[in-house]
Amino acid sequence: MTRTFAVLLAGMLVLASCAGAGTPPSGASESPVAGSTTPQPSRAKVVVSYSNVLADFFPAYVAKESGIFDQNLLDVDLQLIASTTGLPALLAGQTQIAHIGGSEALTTTAGGGDVVVVANTGPVWPYQLYAAADIKTPADLKGKKVAIAGVGGTFDIGIRTMLPKLGLVPDTDVTVFSTGSTANATAALLSGAVSGTLSSPPDTLKLEAAGFHSLAKMADLNLPTAATTIVVTRSYLTANKAVVQRYVDSIVQAIAKARADKPGTIAALKKYLKSDDDKGMQAAYDWYVGTVLKDPPTPTAAQLAGIQEVVAKFNDKVRTVDPAKIVDDSFVKSALDRGLLK
Repeated sequence: MTRTFAVLLAGMLVLASCAGAGTPPSGASESPVAGSTTPQPSRAKVVVSYSNVLADFFPAYVAKESGIFDQNLLDVDLQLIASTTGLPALLAGQTQIAHIGGSEALTTTAGGGDVVVVANTGPVWPYQLYAAADIKTPADLKGKKVAIAGVGGTFDIGIRTMLPKLGLVPDTDVTVFSTGSTANATAALLSGAVSGTLSSPPDTLKLEAAGFHSLAKMADLNLPTAATTIVVTRSYLTANKAVVQRYVDSIVQAIAKARADKPGTIAALKKYLKSDDDKGMQAAYDWYVGTVLKDPPTPTAAQLAGIQEVVAKFNDKVRTVDPAKIVDDSFVKSALDRGLLK
């Protein structure tokens, strides 16, 4: 965790405790229809963050662009908020839901934040390790630099998980260099400033066109992970269970929609990734829809435990977190039981 994130988190925890953060005053209630005793849900306004311009977040893009959120009576304001400030914003009540790495959920919990993971749309590591042409094997990275986005973020946790599997010790054999964003990490490799970085489609096509190649795929390691989770504060969850269920329903429906509507999903990816690259967006679709999210987005304690030890190297308190206590799989299970992924 960066020093900036630590300071922001401490400040936001104070604000959250004083202001009842994460529970908006309206939009979450249910009201009976005239002449009926059955409560009907009212529209809910929800501010939702996603932490990077990546295809990882395609379920939210599709739910927004296809009208699924609207159908589920959700007015969703999707906002791009960097991972270092995503959970402080959640704790302060600036957002109600965050699409963010499980590493941030663990770190926030260790720092006293009371958050809950209600879905995991990144149960498979989506990254490949790309390197310059002169790097023929992982051993050739010794003494070199690899780029990440931000310290303690998903890219950082990913590279520190992968390198030991390749016989390399992070910060000893290989220097891990923070660039501030995934776009900057890709640019650093393209410019020759570093010898490697993690990447996923569509950026992999750009790297391959420039002569870089994949040394290893993290998906091949078959490691449980929580690369991209959906997180809420416990106070918001307690006060707005119906809204959280409708949001998770929307995400599950969006996954089903993406599988059935490739052109529409690619159009959504083009909009949010700000790209007109047909080949790149096709590759992103095939990878994320076909491989990364081939299984339901059910969160598990094992997924968080799979990254806990690496995250704890930045913050020893993370070892004290019980992943089972910050995971609630009931919302995804309810959506699946009602056949929303079919």
